[in-house]
Amino acid sequence: MASKPRLHYFDGRGRMETTRWLLAAAGVEYEEQFIKSKEDLEKLKKDGALLFQQVPMVEIDGMKMVQSRAILNYIAAKYNLCGKDLKEKALMDMYVESIMDLGEMIMLLPLKPVDAKEKELALIFERATTRYFPVFEKVLKDHGRDYLVGNKFSRADVQLLEVILMVEDLKPDILSKFPLLKAYKERISNIPTIKKFLQPGSARKPPIDEKKLAEAIKIFQ
Repeated sequence: MASKPRLHYFDGRGRMETTRWLLAAAGVEYEEQFIKSKEDLEKLKKDGALLFQQVPMVEIDGMKMVQSRAILNYIAAKYNLCGKDLKEKALMDMYVESIMDLGEMIMLLPLKPVDAKEKELALIFERATTRYFPVFEKVLKDHGRDYLVGNKFSRADVQLLEVILMVEDLKPDILSKFPLLKAYKERISNIPTIKKFLQPGSARKPPIDEKKLAEAIKIFQ
């Protein structure tokens, strides 16, 4: 029996959270080896476990994978969360890259200087409601299907739901002008593996707080 994937990162969202989402969506059990100190990180480096001296790192299928996009691409392909042909995969890549652009803004928000956070927050809301969410609202309207690509549950659905919930953490009514996205969010949230991941006590991480941020800075800086 194959061993479970093992995730190496600190105990927070950061650049590992989408990997947790994809594995959970695929119904794959995994283990987490949390990096709790700079010494833990240095040990991984000295042991040769980190190809480019950085995390996240995922042990899977005999590999020690690094680079977030490489990890996500492999997991999506392995567990059939990709499109069925080249065109669907290209469309999915476009959607996913835009979703990750928005997610990156939210992920980096806690690192912004205090006097810049309000402006950055406003920019996040502006981008979400004028650049990204209108596109996905139109996609759902135009093809009239339950999912973003090919009427099949995919990584694009997983990652869009993740970023919708990230924005809602900051502004709960962000979908008020996007009825199809709002219904879509409820629909995807009720897929059994996703519903399980959204339950309290799951491996899903909460938004980072000041304590976790300080821990991460101490490890990685």
